[in-house]
Amino acid sequence: MKRLPIKRVPALITLGVIVLISLVRGWQFNFLESLERMTYDLRVRAALRHAAPLATNLGFVFIDDASIAFVRTNTTLGYNYGLYWPRQVYGRLVQELAAQGARAVALDVIFHELRPDHPPVRMADGSFPESDEFFALQMRRAGNVILALPEDLTLPALFQTNALALGDISTHKDHPEGVLRRAQAFRVRRHWHFAFQQVAADPEFGVDLRRARVEGRQVVLPRSGVEDIRVPLDAEGCFDLADFAGDKLPPGVARRAKPFTEERIWHMGIVLAAVELGLDLAGAEVRLDQGRITLQGAHGVRRDIPVDADGYFYINWALPPNHPQLAQESIQALLQQDGLRLQQRTNELHNHWRGKLVVVGSSATGNDLTDRGATPLKADTLLASQHWNVANSLLTGRFVRRAPLGVEWALVALLAVVAAVVTWKMRVLVASALLVLLGAAYVGLGFVLYARTCYWLPLVLPVAGSLLLTHLGLVTWRVVFEQAERRRVRSIFARIVSPKIVNELLAAESFSLGGVRREITVFFADVRGFTELTDSSQERVAALVRRHGLTGQAAEDCFDEQARETLSTINLYLGLVADTVIRHDGTLDKFIGDCVMAFWGAPTPNPRHALACVRAAIEMQRAVEQLNQQRAAENARRERENVERASAGLAEKPRLPRLLLGTGINTGMATVGLMGSAAELQNYTVFGREVNLASRLENASGQGRIFIGQCTYEHLRRDDPALAATCTELPPQDLKGFRSPVKVYEVPWRSGEAAPSAADLARRDPSA
Repeated sequence: MKRLPIKRVPALITLGVIVLISLVRGWQFNFLESLERMTYDLRVRAALRHAAPLATNLGFVFIDDASIAFVRTNTTLGYNYGLYWPRQVYGRLVQELAAQGARAVALDVIFHELRPDHPPVRMADGSFPESDEFFALQMRRAGNVILALPEDLTLPALFQTNALALGDISTHKDHPEGVLRRAQAFRVRRHWHFAFQQVAADPEFGVDLRRARVEGRQVVLPRSGVEDIRVPLDAEGCFDLADFAGDKLPPGVARRAKPFTEERIWHMGIVLAAVELGLDLAGAEVRLDQGRITLQGAHGVRRDIPVDADGYFYINWALPPNHPQLAQESIQALLQQDGLRLQQRTNELHNHWRGKLVVVGSSATGNDLTDRGATPLKADTLLASQHWNVANSLLTGRFVRRAPLGVEWALVALLAVVAAVVTWKMRVLVASALLVLLGAAYVGLGFVLYARTCYWLPLVLPVAGSLLLTHLGLVTWRVVFEQAERRRVRSIFARIVSPKIVNELLAAESFSLGGVRREITVFFADVRGFTELTDSSQERVAALVRRHGLTGQAAEDCFDEQARETLSTINLYLGLVADTVIRHDGTLDKFIGDCVMAFWGAPTPNPRHALACVRAAIEMQRAVEQLNQQRAAENARRERENVERASAGLAEKPRLPRLLLGTGINTGMATVGLMGSAAELQNYTVFGREVNLASRLENASGQGRIFIGQCTYEHLRRDDPALAATCTELPPQDLKGFRSPVKVYEVPWRSGEAAPSAADLARRDPSA
């Protein structure tokens, strides 16, 4: 009789669930993805109850219904307008925010055309500039205005040339829920050559440049109902103007040109944060294939934005519109302030906006200015809030990072295996209760992880898919098929074998993870005597092998044991040094054989880096001395024990080696950054002349001594004059790689040690 072994079933069901979920995940079912996004929304709202790092310089100037009514009916400003305000109103707003010292002003208001029909503005000098010109003038004077640039619209040159930058305000809602969760880091705007613009402007051709595309070495201009226009390109991507104008080109016009140029229009929130952080948006490193955009700025500032293949990233909705950390004021209050300022009534002024990054947007309802919609925060949210939330992410460095596909598959597989084991090994009710607790714990972990780190752990497929589906599949099998199989086996064998044999039959189975230049202090420490230790240990083992006539594997085992002992000894000393470096806030660079390299002052700045390094070196020397004293005491004990062992014919215990440190320290400017292949492991390290000098000082320091360079000594004089007073200036040293002798100082480290006299220095050999 052949039957499927019952205990093979869990593996098959588990494997089937994993394969099914992997296929579902690969097909990106909208329903399951919608469920996962809903769990994300819940996490966003739950995270608001937990304290998180937030920027303190963000603010919102809102245009609400009361502001619109105020501007329409006021009698104190000297002007009043209806819903569609002249540009001078925004010019006065920019003027007031600039007077209050705002860092940057992002206007989430669309100015896609000039309005010569708006009334002019009366200036203090008696001139009457147009409303648009007044707005442009105030933007130029402020020098910090970011204008909104929606998709498929352009702004007048008057505004573009006087604004600090343009910011993309396009919204991209997830379907089918219609919730704004993501933002596009940038979009690419094409500036077409005037020849293409002329073709598009001619209705006879019916060309829409927004639909134009590049295919191979040609530009395709789609047309409705007729054949597309195809413009050939050469190997450099240029077209021939003769294809448009024939041979009648104006004099001085180059015949070949690029069909278009491209410009990145960054999300308004990114532009806003870039002003504060000094980020170089033009020099952004865009690696969509690697899922990141890297922005770098002054003082080593770096931000890595996690994006998908299309450049989208999830918004960290940490600052809802009513958050107390967000500065807020109505536009009408600022316009009133501007009026008071123009009347020189300065005693009635206040200043809420100095140093702030300001978003100006609409919170009005029931008119064309309404800008509200669904976000993870709630179904009706001010959509302008996406800008300051994106800016907050860059300012704090907290981005929403979704677990990659590989991690999700691994979690699916892990939870499927756990569900299979629990379901199969335990009673159904107990297994169900345990898996419910496990699922709840996993969901709780997903919420806590998001609240603390903004990491999006997948919930739907691992829990509702893997955990639940595996459990239900196995329970179904156990209840239906397993019980039927058990009944069949019992019906066949119950009368011819004992119950024990039947139970054995039923249980049977047959399946067997940009460089900067900075002043730092570099530290080198070398374990003296290590080479002698290795040589003497090898000689001792070789003598033992010869004495006992060991060969082959037995001899190899002896040498391996000696190697382990030697490595254990050197690790003891190097570990002591490394622990001290970390305890004193240093950066452990690398181990170079029996030498440790470390540095202070990077990656985080430390104005007293030289003092911290020297104090660490002193502590190391004292710790090594204490260790050697302990080993000396142990050696004395072993000597006494070895007398007894010798009399008993036993092998003597070896003496514990006592090693010393030679230390070199130097301070100066060096290049700090990641070194190595971008595709392989990289090391955060320092290099330059001052690093080499520290290494040479270590070579010259001898045993149990600390040598420091001139610059390190000057830092000690500034930060710890008492310690600097104990240091001794040595005779200038001739060091390898340096043309002239180098000033060297020795730091005493023994408790109560006094600075050596001139006679002592004359007798002392620094290279010993």
